[in-house]
Amino acid sequence: MKNIFLILISVFLLTACGEECYNAPLPVVFEIVNSNNENLISNGNLGNYYIEEENKGKIELTKTSDNKIVLENVGAYNGTKNYTFYSAVRVFNFSIESSEFKGGCNGFQINKLSFTGIAIDVTDENGYYKITLQ
Repeated sequence: MKNIFLILISVFLLTACGEECYNAPLPVVFEIVNSNNENLISNGNLGNYYIEEENKGKIELTKTSDNKIVLENVGAYNGTKNYTFYSAVRVFNFSIESSEFKGGCNGFQINKLSFTGIAIDVTDENGYYKITLQ
């Protein structure tokens, strides 16, 4: 019985990262706050907001229960793409640089996010980006 179990585990490990294996890039998450560290979605000041990919149109966004914004389906490419965040409070630009990686499974990884805009401050909060609009 123990030998059968070991064989099954070995087969699973050998096939788990076969040609069908794909790792999507980690999600990009934003929290938008004001200079008093108040979340602008939860206090209603941000109003309508959306993000456009350069020359492609709007991208899908998801709002989390703690009022953060998750950018859907970004980073699965080689190179750099430019995006613009639009809201009633502020407009700013950012770019995402991604690359393909090969290791047990194929996939993509986000290498760098760069932000530009007037009166914004961005900090990497270990899992999401806190964007302070001043």
